[in-house]
Amino acid sequence: MARKVVVIGGGAAGMTAASTARGHGAGEITLITEDEHVAYSPCAIPFVVEGRIKDFQDIVMHTPEFYRRERGIDVLVKTSVDKVDEEARKVMTKDGRSFEYDALVIATGGTVFIPPVEGRELKGVFPVRGISDGQAIMERLPMVHQAVVAGAGVIGLEMAVALRARGKEVTVVEMFDQVVPRILDRDMAQLVQAHCEALGIRFILGAPLSCIEGEGSVTGVTAGRHQVPCQMVIMATGVRANLRIPEQMGLEIGPLGGVRVSPSLQPYRKGRLVPDVYLAGDVVMCQSAVLAGPTMSQLGSTAVRQGRVAGIRAAGGSATFPGTASPWISVIGDMHVGGTGMSRSLAEYYGVKVAEATGVGSSRARYYPGGKDITVKLLADAGSGRLIGGQIVGGEDVAGRVNWITAAILEGVTAGAFVERFEGSYCPPTSMVVDTVCAAAERLEKVLRAQGKSV
Repeated sequence: MARKVVVIGGGAAGMTAASTARGHGAGEITLITEDEHVAYSPCAIPFVVEGRIKDFQDIVMHTPEFYRRERGIDVLVKTSVDKVDEEARKVMTKDGRSFEYDALVIATGGTVFIPPVEGRELKGVFPVRGISDGQAIMERLPMVHQAVVAGAGVIGLEMAVALRARGKEVTVVEMFDQVVPRILDRDMAQLVQAHCEALGIRFILGAPLSCIEGEGSVTGVTAGRHQVPCQMVIMATGVRANLRIPEQMGLEIGPLGGVRVSPSLQPYRKGRLVPDVYLAGDVVMCQSAVLAGPTMSQLGSTAVRQGRVAGIRAAGGSATFPGTASPWISVIGDMHVGGTGMSRSLAEYYGVKVAEATGVGSSRARYYPGGKDITVKLLADAGSGRLIGGQIVGGEDVAGRVNWITAAILEGVTAGAFVERFEGSYCPPTSMVVDTVCAAAERLEKVLRAQGKSV
């Protein structure tokens, strides 16, 4: 008999799980989300604000009516789940309805972490998580001359560029002493910061936001010893797993702040797997595919992969999520920035000694018009020579090169094996005959040989 599936959450993980469950023979499928919109990418919001994308409606791929009509999925928007009764196998909503299930998928995503600073409730303070946030930012913009972005991660920098493109004076405040901390090494981060500064964006690093000032509306912020006048504050201060439902169900929360799951994406309770319950997306603490240990991979691409596994499982099929290298990409102004695997700081956090090398070249043959500078950094386990990370900053074609490095990391190859075995295509308009990734790998191989390591 076809299984009745309930999905909580309408982001990438939840919508993928519901659609996949339908494709694998599930029966009645109900998806419940607090959001007004489904099937859109929050990653697109900065580009709507910047003006590269015309309207927020352009980033909505499908409506609830589409899912009901074309896929037989009942999508309930602006609906909050009150609790899950596992004994009765029912999901209860705050408006008094209940929905029976044979399998439950929890994809409640994450929430923007707002630091407990004075003034965070003032008008003009915005997170960047959903379409409604983007719309509220756009409504405020005519009243804004100066803006502060709290947080210099990729979303923070994309928003800073967007506001600058709108003619605003922009200051980015970051508690760490570099931009894109944790996932970019300092030397690569400096390239990104310099690009942003060339656009007229100011940075205050190593100084957390300590106070938002104003009476009713924002008039300025304090960060360390700096006072910055502004009429808007964007909180790009990170995302934390939305754990309300998992905690209510007594599911085990891992040390990184997400629900601990098995490769089947089932959660644990008191050390035992919980049957017929699956989780996917930002709420999950999963396995790293790079080094032994857990990771949080709050990326849309990871959410889709996990949603597929959760949907197959919910429909009664068999699938597993093996882990992730967390490849990522961002477009910041005219600069493409990407990475995969471990940065130096993350690897050292896991106790791994790192060898590294950098290659500098062009995205096209040097004689072909229009080539953009590209810098590639590769990292290897200094003991084994195995590739564990890569970072790229360039003017174009970064995504494909990040994916190339990701494949090598997932295959567990060494720097030497990459040089010998991993072929790349060549054409003057698309790459140098020795691609910059290959040049970085050759340099890394030499570094490892100089250290007397096997490569």
